[in-house]
Amino acid sequence: MSNTWNAVVIWALRHGPRRPGRLREEIGGIRPKVLTETLRRLEHNGLVARRAYAEAPPRVEYELTALGRSLLGPIGAFGEWAHDHADEVLAAQDGDESR
Repeated sequence: MSNTWNAVVIWALRHGPRRPGRLREEIGGIRPKVLTETLRRLEHNGLVARRAYAEAPPRVEYELTALGRSLLGPIGAFGEWAHDHADEVLAAQDGDESR
């Protein structure tokens, strides 16, 4: 989970399967190449499942596995902590820059 985008992509998939284009829209600020690399890494680790549909044009969706869904609680808790303590963290960073 050390990659910056892993938790963001997992959180974006919490409401169900998504196509890559929709994920990029919901996340914002992620390049297509980075999203593809992140999805492949999460799939390799058993956190995300890829489903390809035999359609024209081809369609691919990604969804969380049970293992991936088990991370939603910890990711949500971290997000709440970050929200609750953002001012303190920013103040600490400002104080560090003045040294």
